[in-house]
Amino acid sequence: MDIVTRPRILVVGAGFAGVGCVRRLERRLSAGEADLTLVTPFSYQLYLPLLPQVASGVLTPQSIALSLRRSSRYRTRIIPGGAIGVDLRAKVCVIRTITDEIVNEPFDYIVLAPGSVTRTFDIPGLVDHAFGMKTLAEAAYIRDHVISQLDLADASQDPAERASRLQFVVVGGGYAGTETAACLQRLTHNAVKRYPRLDPRLIKWHLIDIAPKLMPELGDKLGRSAQEILRRRGIEISLGVSIAKAGPDEVTFTDGRVVPTRTLIWTAGVVASPLIATLGAETVRGRLAVNAEMNLPGHDGVFALGDAAAVPDLAKEQDGSVCPPTAQHAMRQGRHVADNVIATLRGGPMRPYVHKDLGLVVDLGGRDAVSKPLGVELRGLPAQAVARGYHWSALRTNVAKTRVMTNWLLNAVAGDDFVRTGFQARRPAKLRDFEYTDAYLTPEQVRARVEGSDR
Repeated sequence: MDIVTRPRILVVGAGFAGVGCVRRLERRLSAGEADLTLVTPFSYQLYLPLLPQVASGVLTPQSIALSLRRSSRYRTRIIPGGAIGVDLRAKVCVIRTITDEIVNEPFDYIVLAPGSVTRTFDIPGLVDHAFGMKTLAEAAYIRDHVISQLDLADASQDPAERASRLQFVVVGGGYAGTETAACLQRLTHNAVKRYPRLDPRLIKWHLIDIAPKLMPELGDKLGRSAQEILRRRGIEISLGVSIAKAGPDEVTFTDGRVVPTRTLIWTAGVVASPLIATLGAETVRGRLAVNAEMNLPGHDGVFALGDAAAVPDLAKEQDGSVCPPTAQHAMRQGRHVADNVIATLRGGPMRPYVHKDLGLVVDLGGRDAVSKPLGVELRGLPAQAVARGYHWSALRTNVAKTRVMTNWLLNAVAGDDFVRTGFQARRPAKLRDFEYTDAYLTPEQVRARVEGSDR
């Protein structure tokens, strides 16, 4: 009877927000107070800000994939799959497991932290020919792909093919795009020394963004500093420009330029997980509209946070401000929403979420970085120390911290290696192959499935 009557808390997503919530619940709830369930395709938490360093080979993939089963307090049931629909009235979550089985998971409390997916537009050829930079698999695949372009260019006798393989285009002037271009450019710059048949001048990196400024959140001075660093390293930056169409061996920019390339990396922002659209609830630019307690108005026991939720930013004075989709907010929201779930469970009051942004860090590889901790503008080695110190301290486990620090030290002493792991032996995989955004149900399909299973 105890098992039957225990409240069921379901957490969707194992990003910063979801894992932060689960870990807090495990620590503060006794085993008899509630049953905890986590829905995630992978039993690890990905430290997303360090993904460009995995793509460039500075870090190994395992070092930023933090196992969810290492905790001594681990008692959460993990369902390996993704939520594809939620019926809030029936309190049922529809889940597609990694074996493509569809199951219904009932809940009493649900914490929605499904994160975000890459934002794409209706650009001809984009999803067929572009790579994303949102998952661990994509980062590892891109590294293989970039090194394979050097190998193939070195072996080619065709000047046109060689030129297209040695040009690389990154779309998106935010943190992800800027760090990706910077880290991968450094990889090719170091790697080409091992290819005596290749002219280093043929290697060209393009970073483009439709916005008028690179990383505008940094401010004008630091933004210009970042641009100067990248341009000094040979990266061509084009602002106010995007992609008009993409093909297998060339990309057309909106300003009419045609760039021969076999590598188009798309990092032009993110949007909330399509799961949010299945709820039939109010949204703000695609993110679920919640109150400052991260509770969905009109639905007791329904919480949302992280990239998928429009959480009011009470630390800012202007009305209507919502917290940006950053790891800094997601980590703190995860712990805070766990406290609010516990308060609801025990009949106590919930507290609103308030957090003042601590600043921004951008690691451009090597000794290059720009940072703005607590409003203080830093460049070069001081900025690099702050950036890496922040990331290192934010890693959740001592094992992860040890692995990352070891990788950094080894890379600083021994330099890069240029080993491909063999992904290119299979058919090419692009944006559409890594993010299954077409797998979600409509609100009507969710309701029909739940009602059908009740009969």
